[in-house]
Amino acid sequence: MTTRLFTASTLSLLALSSAMPAIAQDGGELNLYSSRHYDTDERLYSDFEEQTGITINRIEGDADELIARMEAEAENSPADVLLTVDTSRLQRAKDAGILQSAESDVLEERVPSQYQDADNQWFGFSLRSRIIFYNEETVDNPPQTYMDLADDAYEGMVCIRSSSNVYNQTLLASIIENEGEDAARDWAQGVLDNMARDPQGGDTDQLRGIASGECDIAVANTYYFARALASDVDGVTGSIDTFGWVFPNQDSTGAHVNLSGGGVAANAPNRDNAIAFLEYLASDSAQEYFAAGNNEYPVVEGVETTEAVDELGEFTADDVDLSAVAQNIGTAQQIFNEVGWE
Repeated sequence: MTTRLFTASTLSLLALSSAMPAIAQDGGELNLYSSRHYDTDERLYSDFEEQTGITINRIEGDADELIARMEAEAENSPADVLLTVDTSRLQRAKDAGILQSAESDVLEERVPSQYQDADNQWFGFSLRSRIIFYNEETVDNPPQTYMDLADDAYEGMVCIRSSSNVYNQTLLASIIENEGEDAARDWAQGVLDNMARDPQGGDTDQLRGIASGECDIAVANTYYFARALASDVDGVTGSIDTFGWVFPNQDSTGAHVNLSGGGVAANAPNRDNAIAFLEYLASDSAQEYFAAGNNEYPVVEGVETTEAVDELGEFTADDVDLSAVAQNIGTAQQIFNEVGWE
Protein backbone atom coordinates (compact mmCIF):
# COMPACT_ATOMS: atom_id res chain seq x y z
CA MET A 1 0.00 0.00 0.00
CA THR A 2 1.24 3.48 -0.84
CA THR A 3 0.46 6.38 1.46
CA ARG A 4 1.69 9.91 1.63
CA LEU A 5 4.14 9.15 4.39
CA PHE A 6 4.28 5.64 5.65
CA THR A 7 4.39 2.04 4.57
CA ALA A 8 1.61 -0.30 5.60
CA SER A 9 3.39 -1.29 8.80
CA THR A 10 2.67 2.09 10.35
CA LEU A 11 -1.01 2.36 9.49
CA SER A 12 -1.95 0.93 12.88
CA LEU A 13 -1.45 4.47 14.19
CA LEU A 14 -4.79 5.36 12.63
CA ALA A 15 -6.48 3.39 15.34
CA LEU A 16 -5.20 5.80 17.98
CA SER A 17 -7.44 8.56 19.21
CA SER A 18 -6.70 11.95 17.69
CA ALA A 19 -7.14 13.54 21.09
CA MET A 20 -4.10 13.49 23.32
CA PRO A 21 -4.41 12.73 27.03
CA ALA A 22 -4.87 15.86 29.07
CA ILE A 23 -1.62 17.27 30.43
CA ALA A 24 -1.82 18.24 34.07
CA GLN A 25 -1.61 21.98 34.58
CA ASP A 26 1.12 22.02 37.16
CA GLY A 27 2.67 25.24 35.93
CA GLY A 28 6.35 25.93 36.19
CA GLU A 29 8.79 26.62 33.38
CA LEU A 30 10.33 25.01 30.34
CA ASN A 31 13.66 26.17 28.93
CA LEU A 32 13.67 25.48 25.21
CA TYR A 33 16.76 25.61 22.99
CA SER A 34 15.46 25.72 19.43
CA SER A 35 16.91 26.16 15.96
CA ARG A 36 13.40 26.53 14.53
CA HIS A 37 12.26 30.03 13.55
CA TYR A 38 8.83 29.83 11.95
CA ASP A 39 5.88 32.13 12.61
CA THR A 40 3.47 29.23 13.22
CA ASP A 41 5.65 28.07 16.12
CA GLU A 42 4.32 31.01 18.14
CA ARG A 43 0.90 29.33 18.17
CA LEU A 44 2.58 26.03 18.97
CA TYR A 45 4.15 27.47 22.09
CA SER A 46 1.19 29.57 23.22
CA ASP A 47 -1.19 26.60 23.00
CA PHE A 48 1.12 24.52 25.16
CA GLU A 49 1.35 27.31 27.72
CA GLU A 50 -2.44 27.67 27.80
CA GLN A 51 -2.98 23.92 28.20
CA THR A 52 -0.42 23.41 30.94
CA GLY A 53 0.27 26.71 32.66
CA ILE A 54 3.95 26.06 31.90
CA THR A 55 5.90 29.12 30.75
CA ILE A 56 8.28 28.53 27.84
CA ASN A 57 11.59 30.40 27.92
CA ARG A 58 13.21 30.23 24.51
CA ILE A 59 16.80 30.49 23.35
CA GLU A 60 17.00 30.35 19.55
CA GLY A 61 20.04 29.92 17.36
CA ASP A 62 21.90 27.82 14.84
CA ALA A 63 21.66 24.11 15.66
CA ASP A 64 25.40 23.53 15.88
CA GLU A 65 25.82 26.61 18.06
CA LEU A 66 23.10 25.41 20.44
CA ILE A 67 24.68 21.97 20.70
CA ALA A 68 28.08 23.55 21.42
CA ARG A 69 26.49 25.84 24.00
CA MET A 70 24.88 22.93 25.82
CA GLU A 71 28.19 21.07 25.81
CA ALA A 72 29.94 24.09 27.31
CA GLU A 73 27.23 24.62 29.93
CA ALA A 74 27.45 20.94 30.90
CA GLU A 75 25.68 20.14 34.20
CA ASN A 76 24.91 23.84 34.69
CA SER A 77 22.86 24.06 31.50
CA PRO A 78 19.36 25.43 32.02
CA ALA A 79 18.15 23.68 28.85
CA ASP A 80 15.19 21.31 29.20
CA VAL A 81 14.54 20.53 25.52
CA LEU A 82 16.60 20.77 22.33
CA LEU A 83 14.67 21.15 19.07
CA THR A 84 16.61 20.89 15.83
CA VAL A 85 16.52 19.51 12.30
CA ASP A 86 18.14 16.55 10.56
CA THR A 87 18.92 13.12 11.93
CA SER A 88 22.65 13.89 11.86
CA ARG A 89 22.27 16.81 14.27
CA LEU A 90 20.04 14.82 16.60
CA GLN A 91 22.66 12.08 16.61
CA ARG A 92 25.40 14.68 17.13
CA ALA A 93 23.55 15.91 20.22
CA LYS A 94 23.23 12.36 21.51
CA ASP A 95 26.90 11.61 20.87
CA ALA A 96 27.84 14.81 22.70
CA GLY A 97 26.07 13.52 25.79
CA ILE A 98 23.65 16.46 26.01
CA LEU A 99 20.44 14.40 25.78
CA GLN A 100 18.86 11.82 28.07
CA SER A 101 16.37 9.00 27.60
CA ALA A 102 12.71 9.95 27.88
CA GLU A 103 10.32 7.12 28.62
CA SER A 104 6.79 7.97 27.48
CA ASP A 105 3.89 5.74 26.44
CA VAL A 106 2.44 8.68 24.48
CA LEU A 107 5.58 9.15 22.41
CA GLU A 108 5.96 5.41 21.88
CA GLU A 109 2.41 5.18 20.53
CA ARG A 110 2.30 8.38 18.50
CA VAL A 111 5.75 8.56 16.93
CA PRO A 112 6.51 5.66 14.54
CA SER A 113 9.37 3.54 15.82
CA GLN A 114 11.64 4.28 12.83
CA TYR A 115 11.54 7.97 13.77
CA GLN A 116 12.72 7.45 17.33
CA ASP A 117 16.19 7.03 18.73
CA ALA A 118 16.82 3.46 19.87
CA ASP A 119 17.54 4.79 23.37
CA ASN A 120 14.63 7.27 23.35
CA GLN A 121 17.01 10.22 23.46
CA TRP A 122 15.36 11.92 20.47
CA PHE A 123 12.04 11.78 18.62
CA GLY A 124 11.04 13.04 15.18
CA PHE A 125 8.01 15.33 14.90
CA SER A 126 7.97 16.32 11.23
CA LEU A 127 9.44 14.92 8.04
CA ARG A 128 10.87 16.13 4.77
CA SER A 129 11.82 13.92 1.85
CA ARG A 130 15.03 14.40 -0.16
CA ILE A 131 13.92 13.93 -3.75
CA ILE A 132 14.93 14.47 -7.38
CA PHE A 133 13.83 17.52 -9.37
CA TYR A 134 14.38 17.93 -13.10
CA ASN A 135 13.71 20.22 -16.05
CA GLU A 136 10.80 18.71 -17.99
CA GLU A 137 11.89 20.56 -21.13
CA THR A 138 15.37 18.97 -21.25
CA VAL A 139 15.04 15.63 -19.43
CA ASP A 140 12.93 12.91 -21.05
CA ASN A 141 13.96 10.06 -18.77
CA PRO A 142 14.59 11.40 -15.25
CA PRO A 143 16.31 9.25 -12.61
CA GLN A 144 13.84 7.04 -10.76
CA THR A 145 16.15 6.01 -7.91
CA TYR A 146 18.94 7.59 -5.90
CA MET A 147 21.38 5.13 -7.47
CA ASP A 148 20.29 6.32 -10.93
CA LEU A 149 21.84 9.72 -10.18
CA ALA A 150 25.23 8.03 -10.57
CA ASP A 151 24.40 6.68 -14.05
CA ASP A 152 26.71 8.14 -16.71
CA ALA A 153 23.62 8.97 -18.78
CA TYR A 154 23.32 12.04 -16.54
CA GLU A 155 26.91 13.22 -16.87
CA GLY A 156 27.19 16.99 -16.47
CA MET A 157 23.52 17.38 -15.50
CA VAL A 158 23.31 17.19 -11.69
CA CYS A 159 23.29 20.01 -9.13
CA ILE A 160 23.64 19.03 -5.48
CA ARG A 161 25.01 20.53 -2.27
CA SER A 162 28.38 20.01 -0.62
CA SER A 163 29.39 16.97 1.39
CA SER A 164 29.38 19.07 4.56
CA ASN A 165 25.62 19.54 4.22
CA VAL A 166 23.79 17.50 6.85
CA TYR A 167 20.99 16.55 4.43
CA ASN A 168 23.48 14.92 2.05
CA GLN A 169 25.29 13.24 4.92
CA THR A 170 22.08 11.63 6.13
CA LEU A 171 21.05 10.64 2.59
CA LEU A 172 24.37 8.86 2.06
CA ALA A 173 24.10 7.31 5.53
CA SER A 174 20.71 5.86 4.49
CA ILE A 175 22.25 4.47 1.28
CA ILE A 176 24.93 2.80 3.42
CA GLU A 177 22.21 1.25 5.58
CA ASN A 178 20.13 0.06 2.61
CA GLU A 179 22.78 -0.82 0.02
CA GLY A 180 26.08 -1.24 1.87
CA GLU A 181 29.32 0.77 1.95
CA ASP A 182 30.64 -0.34 -1.44
CA ALA A 183 27.46 0.68 -3.24
CA ALA A 184 27.40 3.95 -1.31
CA ARG A 185 30.98 4.72 -2.36
CA ASP A 186 30.14 3.96 -6.01
CA TRP A 187 27.13 6.24 -5.75
CA ALA A 188 29.11 9.13 -4.30
CA GLN A 189 31.76 8.79 -7.01
CA GLY A 190 29.14 8.55 -9.75
CA VAL A 191 27.21 11.60 -8.60
CA LEU A 192 30.45 13.55 -8.31
CA ASP A 193 31.28 12.59 -11.91
CA ASN A 194 27.83 13.72 -13.06
CA MET A 195 27.86 17.17 -11.43
CA ALA A 196 27.09 20.13 -13.66
CA ARG A 197 29.11 22.41 -11.33
CA ASP A 198 31.03 22.28 -8.10
CA PRO A 199 28.78 21.92 -5.04
CA GLN A 200 27.57 25.32 -3.87
CA GLY A 201 24.72 27.04 -2.05
CA GLY A 202 21.64 25.66 -0.35
CA ASP A 203 18.75 23.57 -1.60
CA THR A 204 16.99 26.57 -3.12
CA ASP A 205 20.16 27.29 -5.11
CA GLN A 206 20.00 23.80 -6.59
CA LEU A 207 16.44 24.52 -7.75
CA ARG A 208 17.58 27.85 -9.14
CA GLY A 209 20.19 25.94 -11.10
CA ILE A 210 17.41 24.14 -12.96
CA ALA A 211 15.48 27.37 -13.54
CA SER A 212 18.58 29.12 -14.94
CA GLY A 213 19.57 26.19 -17.15
CA GLU A 214 22.86 25.60 -15.33
CA CYS A 215 21.76 22.07 -14.53
CA ASP A 216 18.98 19.73 -15.61
CA ILE A 217 18.61 17.67 -12.44
CA ALA A 218 18.81 18.66 -8.77
CA VAL A 219 18.47 17.04 -5.37
CA ALA A 220 16.61 19.00 -2.69
CA ASN A 221 14.28 18.59 0.26
CA THR A 222 10.57 18.73 -0.52
CA TYR A 223 9.83 21.76 1.63
CA TYR A 224 12.08 24.05 -0.41
CA PHE A 225 10.01 23.36 -3.52
CA ALA A 226 6.72 23.46 -1.61
CA ARG A 227 7.74 26.92 -0.39
CA ALA A 228 8.14 28.02 -4.03
CA LEU A 229 4.68 26.62 -4.79
CA ALA A 230 3.11 28.46 -1.86
CA SER A 231 4.90 31.82 -2.17
CA ASP A 232 7.25 33.78 -4.38
CA VAL A 233 10.76 32.35 -4.14
CA ASP A 234 13.17 34.40 -6.23
CA GLY A 235 14.62 32.46 -9.14
CA VAL A 236 12.32 29.45 -8.72
CA THR A 237 8.62 30.35 -8.66
CA GLY A 238 8.73 32.15 -12.02
CA SER A 239 9.88 28.93 -13.70
CA ILE A 240 7.77 26.53 -11.64
CA ASP A 241 5.97 25.14 -14.71
CA THR A 242 9.23 23.73 -16.09
CA PHE A 243 9.85 21.56 -13.02
CA GLY A 244 9.13 17.87 -12.69
CA TRP A 245 9.94 15.79 -9.64
CA VAL A 246 10.47 12.17 -8.69
CA PHE A 247 10.04 10.53 -5.29
CA PRO A 248 12.84 8.00 -5.72
CA ASN A 249 12.91 4.26 -5.00
CA GLN A 250 9.15 3.80 -5.14
CA ASP A 251 9.58 0.22 -6.37
CA SER A 252 12.10 -0.67 -3.67
CA THR A 253 13.02 0.96 -0.38
CA GLY A 254 10.92 4.12 -0.73
CA ALA A 255 11.99 7.77 -0.70
CA HIS A 256 14.48 8.92 1.92
CA VAL A 257 12.95 11.06 4.67
CA ASN A 258 14.64 13.16 7.31
CA LEU A 259 13.51 14.60 10.60
CA SER A 260 12.83 17.73 12.50
CA GLY A 261 12.80 16.59 16.11
CA GLY A 262 13.93 16.99 19.65
CA GLY A 263 14.90 15.45 22.92
CA VAL A 264 15.13 16.07 26.66
CA ALA A 265 18.37 17.77 27.73
CA ALA A 266 20.74 15.64 29.80
CA ASN A 267 20.64 18.02 32.77
CA ALA A 268 17.07 19.28 32.36
CA PRO A 269 16.02 21.09 35.56
CA ASN A 270 12.35 20.66 34.54
CA ARG A 271 12.40 17.09 33.21
CA ASP A 272 8.69 16.35 33.66
CA ASN A 273 7.75 19.54 31.82
CA ALA A 274 10.20 18.62 29.07
CA ILE A 275 8.57 15.23 28.52
CA ALA A 276 5.12 16.86 28.62
CA PHE A 277 6.25 19.26 25.88
CA LEU A 278 7.53 16.45 23.64
CA GLU A 279 4.25 14.60 24.17
CA TYR A 280 2.38 17.75 23.19
CA LEU A 281 4.42 17.97 19.96
CA ALA A 282 3.01 14.56 19.03
CA SER A 283 -0.62 15.75 19.40
CA ASP A 284 -2.71 16.34 16.28
CA SER A 285 -2.98 20.09 16.79
CA ALA A 286 0.73 20.52 17.42
CA GLN A 287 1.55 18.27 14.48
CA GLU A 288 -0.40 20.62 12.20
CA TYR A 289 1.46 23.68 13.50
CA PHE A 290 4.81 21.90 13.51
CA ALA A 291 4.54 20.75 9.90
CA ALA A 292 2.76 23.79 8.47
CA GLY A 293 5.49 26.12 9.66
CA ASN A 294 7.88 24.74 7.06
CA ASN A 295 5.67 22.82 4.59
CA GLU A 296 6.77 19.50 6.05
CA TYR A 297 4.99 16.19 6.67
CA PRO A 298 3.68 15.30 10.14
CA VAL A 299 5.02 12.06 11.61
CA VAL A 300 1.54 11.13 12.85
CA GLU A 301 -0.57 9.53 10.13
CA GLY A 302 -3.80 11.31 9.21
CA VAL A 303 -2.78 14.84 10.22
CA GLU A 304 -3.42 17.49 7.57
CA THR A 305 -0.64 18.86 5.40
CA THR A 306 -0.48 22.18 3.55
CA GLU A 307 -1.89 22.66 0.05
CA ALA A 308 1.62 23.07 -1.34
CA VAL A 309 2.73 19.77 0.21
CA ASP A 310 -0.41 18.06 -1.11
CA GLU A 311 0.50 19.28 -4.61
CA LEU A 312 3.70 17.24 -4.47
CA GLY A 313 1.58 14.09 -4.41
CA GLU A 314 1.58 10.85 -2.48
CA PHE A 315 4.61 8.65 -2.04
CA THR A 316 5.99 5.68 -0.14
CA ALA A 317 8.64 6.63 2.38
CA ASP A 318 11.65 4.54 3.28
CA ASP A 319 10.80 2.95 6.62
CA VAL A 320 14.43 2.29 7.52
CA ASP A 321 15.17 2.95 11.18
CA LEU A 322 16.68 6.45 11.26
CA SER A 323 18.40 5.62 14.53
CA ALA A 324 20.39 2.99 12.58
CA VAL A 325 20.98 5.47 9.75
CA ALA A 326 22.37 7.96 12.26
CA GLN A 327 25.10 5.50 13.19
CA ASN A 328 26.43 5.72 9.61
CA ILE A 329 26.95 9.51 9.53
CA GLY A 330 30.68 9.29 10.24
CA THR A 331 31.18 6.65 7.55
CA ALA A 332 29.21 8.77 5.09
CA GLN A 333 31.51 11.74 5.64
CA GLN A 334 34.54 9.48 5.25
CA ILE A 335 33.23 8.25 1.88
CA PHE A 336 32.59 11.81 0.71
CA ASN A 337 36.17 12.68 1.62
CA GLU A 338 37.58 9.60 -0.11
CA VAL A 339 35.93 10.37 -3.48
CA GLY A 340 36.75 14.09 -3.30
CA TRP A 341 33.18 15.40 -2.97
CA GLU A 342 33.83 18.87 -1.58
